[in-house]
Amino acid sequence: MPETQGARRQDILSRIVATKEVEVVEVRRHVSEYRDRALDAESPRPFARALEREDVAVISEVKRRSPGAGEIRPGLDPTGLARSYEAAGAAALSVLTDRKYFGGSLDDLRAARDAVSLPVLRKDFTVDESQVVEARAAGADAVLLIVRILDDVRLRELREAAEDLGMDVLVEVHDAEELDRARTSGARIIGINNRDLTTFATDVGVSERLAAALPPEVITVSESGIRSGNEIERLGRAGLHAVLVGETLLRADDPGAAVRELAGRRRSPR
Repeated sequence: MPETQGARRQDILSRIVATKEVEVVEVRRHVSEYRDRALDAESPRPFARALEREDVAVISEVKRRSPGAGEIRPGLDPTGLARSYEAAGAAALSVLTDRKYFGGSLDDLRAARDAVSLPVLRKDFTVDESQVVEARAAGADAVLLIVRILDDVRLRELREAAEDLGMDVLVEVHDAEELDRARTSGARIIGINNRDLTTFATDVGVSERLAAALPPEVITVSESGIRSGNEIERLGRAGLHAVLVGETLLRADDPGAAVRELAGRRRSPR
């Protein structure tokens, strides 16, 4: 891939983070209100427990578009989509809540969670504790933390803030250095992104290689570029607990049927 194209794609991540730093200024203004809502909210559903099963758990995504793929399912109904995922055997949901780049919102998260009994991950670019409180106030059961965009101090602080509110935390990595940082931070659930955010190339072998370096008590999730049951079986043989699947499901004529095709694949203990 030409260097300029890779640089543009890396610049997308930088722009997203810069946007979040601006957005959190407004979120902080309401954090006391969000904290009150979080304390009054229904108890979080156990995201980690939902991934600990004999087969490879499927985390099904609710997403309208992305900077890399463009429009994916712009007219999606989060309520109907969530129900179809649950009926087809999904273990959990992941809901994109970034508006500017992904077309999502916390309304999507609330609608999806209200429609099902599954735990729901808020998938966003979390850079500040106020976003963690906001997520719990909206009903999120887990939040995503991306190692690449956080320093070590903030990574630990945000994980602890989420866990103090009863949420689970999916800590995302892409390479061995980020994996070491995630482990040092105390991460209990590690998501391995098969997509290189610089080149956008995907390789499920990234999950196989990094998962092999983790102890069995760490819950591992393979993310991005998962398109077939054969790939999930391959990841299951490597001991991965779960896969997070978005575009493959969302571009299907029947996303529920697509989940059903992927779910139930055997997992070998690590």
